[in-house]
Amino acid sequence: MLSTEHARTQVRGIGVSPGRAAGPVAQLAGAIPAPDAADRLPAEADVEAAAAQVAEHATKVADTLNASAAAAHGEAAEILATTAQMAADPTLVTAAQAKVRDERKTPALAVWEAANGVADQLSALGGYMAERARDVRDVRDRIVAGLQGLPMPGIPQLEEPFVLVALDLAPADTALLDPARVRAIVTAEGGPTSHTAILARSLGIPAVVGAAGAVETLEDGRLVLVDGAAGTAVLDPSPEEVAAAEALAAQVRTFDGHGRTSDGHHVQLLANVGEPAGAAKAAEAGAEGVGLFRTEFCFLDRAEEPSIAEQVKEYRKVLSAFPGKKVVVRTLDAGADKPMPFLTDTAEPNPALGVRGLRTSWRNPRILDHQLIAIAEAASAESAEVWVMAPMVATVEDAEDFVAACAKHGLETAGVMVEVPSAALMSGPILARAAFASIGTNDLTQYTMAADRLLGSLASLSDSFQPAVLRMIDATCRGGDQQGRPVGVCGEAAADPAMAVVLVGLGVSSLSMSPRSLPDVAAVLAATSLERCRELAQLALGADSAEHARALVRGQLPVLDELGL
Repeated sequence: MLSTEHARTQVRGIGVSPGRAAGPVAQLAGAIPAPDAADRLPAEADVEAAAAQVAEHATKVADTLNASAAAAHGEAAEILATTAQMAADPTLVTAAQAKVRDERKTPALAVWEAANGVADQLSALGGYMAERARDVRDVRDRIVAGLQGLPMPGIPQLEEPFVLVALDLAPADTALLDPARVRAIVTAEGGPTSHTAILARSLGIPAVVGAAGAVETLEDGRLVLVDGAAGTAVLDPSPEEVAAAEALAAQVRTFDGHGRTSDGHHVQLLANVGEPAGAAKAAEAGAEGVGLFRTEFCFLDRAEEPSIAEQVKEYRKVLSAFPGKKVVVRTLDAGADKPMPFLTDTAEPNPALGVRGLRTSWRNPRILDHQLIAIAEAASAESAEVWVMAPMVATVEDAEDFVAACAKHGLETAGVMVEVPSAALMSGPILARAAFASIGTNDLTQYTMAADRLLGSLASLSDSFQPAVLRMIDATCRGGDQQGRPVGVCGEAAADPAMAVVLVGLGVSSLSMSPRSLPDVAAVLAATSLERCRELAQLALGADSAEHARALVRGQLPVLDELGL
């Protein structure tokens, strides 16, 4: 949204990573132009040499991305590795080489057309597969740039820090974000659970997504002030506004390891961990434990499941970082955006609604059984308090079966993730069987609103402040209260300080987030009483839109402005 306020131009979108920052605009390097459709090899050209160039430059792109992945951690490493796989996929190279040999098209044109064909096929499948079409086009641009001797597309390489502005960011670009260079991010597309939003939060970079008109309005070199909480980017801010933003950015908040409201009500503040290296960072940040230990890193990019011994070794690295503290291990969440050839059907027409999470154990119980053996062995070797939960639980029977499977291996604290409306609405009976529930707000929002969380055009629906989503969370907490079971939140909503207040007011007992978000959430909770949290939760529940709910809550929390959140 574009507006003029007091003769100043601003764009408005969705604030997805809090904080304020000012700097000159630097737009993402321009798109690689499409080769001329008439481009053909001259008669005297060596067709095989031209075909070999396709493979050569695809390999260079894959090698560069793999090198970046090796130097990265967590989500960033996973994103880069996935994009590298696209570049190394023989399907694209073979199709392009066929066009060179059979139609004498230039290597650049052949790659362009072959990649577009693959991307169109993925887009037609919808859901997760449609999101991968962006990766294919990113790889296409990188290979074609190499073939034509053009600058590689991506984040600008400038000496001075800047505000990055783009239509959207490819996953490989988001994975290379450097907080020392990128002061803030504004994209015209994207949503609250996009790669851009998640990585910006984990890196502490203020970010606004879904800001229509951003690319046209925020011109290269113009000074802009970005407010990642309010979702605005204002051109030509005053020196006083810039100074205020810099003063806020200079503040260093820390977390003392004990989450609580102003009147002393304890709220466990935990960390989300995606691989062993992240556990040490979470512990250093003061996390009271791990609320979501994603175990997929052991299984990704493999033709078969890892051995039990391999799993034990990796799980112990995380558990050892939290002696005597809670670590909630999520069993394998395969499917949808994490396809695994040895376990899931990558040809499912709608994988987000298909065989994913716990459902993969229906036909392959052995893999879940092996994982539970590994978790139990790791738990017995370390002193962490190990809880286990299953993703994609939809029925009481799902919960019963999972709890029984855990009990067979001596894992007594077995819980469920609440990610689908059926689990929220049946939380009472489900929690009569399971020891706890953890709400995955990303998927719960997606399924409640019937809006693919990876689709930028539906970003306004992918908002946990949606009243319908809040009512699902409320129903889950009431089910937990009926059974005397704790309910936590481990989705991206937990990292939003304003939403954290609402969640605590609804009855959530623990919040799990990226380690970098812990100090901000702790500071806002420490300034708010439990009774106030409950009052604000009711205000949000009574709103008729996500925008209205957010405005009501933020308007009653002056501490957010004081802290620049």
